[in-house]
Amino acid sequence: MAPKVEVDKCEGCGNCLEVCPADVFEMEDGKAKVIRPDDCLDCGACAEECPTQAITLED
Repeated sequence: MAPKVEVDKCEGCGNCLEVCPADVFEMEDGKAKVIRPDDCLDCGACAEECPTQAITLED
């Protein structure tokens, strides 16, 4: 699985960057962006910590 960010929902809080143990995310133009989807550990921490539910895990 890999995380997907719905840019329209993302508020750029950075929670996903802080909780991701694999450094899958970076911020771009004030929004989270998945830069290393193959490194995702499928832990779900990013989706769990996203206050706007902008992150989902999908195949």
